[in-house]
Amino acid sequence: MSLVLALLLGALSVLVMFPAAQHLRSLQDGERAHATLHASGACMAGHCQVKFEADGRTVVADLPVGSGGGKSSVGTRLTVRYQADDPQAVAREEDVGGGGAAVLAVMSGGSALLFLMLSTVAAIFVARQRRADSMPGRTPQDGQRHGGD
Repeated sequence: MSLVLALLLGALSVLVMFPAAQHLRSLQDGERAHATLHASGACMAGHCQVKFEADGRTVVADLPVGSGGGKSSVGTRLTVRYQADDPQAVAREEDVGGGGAAVLAVMSGGSALLFLMLSTVAAIFVARQRRADSMPGRTPQDGQRHGGD
């Protein structure tokens, strides 16, 4: 079980959170726009939408994984950065440093290492226990006290 948790947390860190932090950082030099929170939810998981004007048209875009502001209500005003050639690639200005996603990447990676170490220690313990139980000339009753002794 610990090994499965280690693999899942490692995959979360490497395949989701680290790329999310890089994506957020890539928007640092993007176009700035004033937006409103169009749909709120679990922003850290990428379930929030913002509405803003880009090149004279209204854009409704999803905030990426690793975004903050999950406790904000619909209609909250915020500043976003977006790519000029793709206004759907957007992030809150506060998030473009990648800090929140980077912290989660480190935390899930550290947790993955912890569970990997627990799996290793458990495997070593089980291997030693099996070796001790299968030593030649030793029966399972050796070292056990019986009622008549």
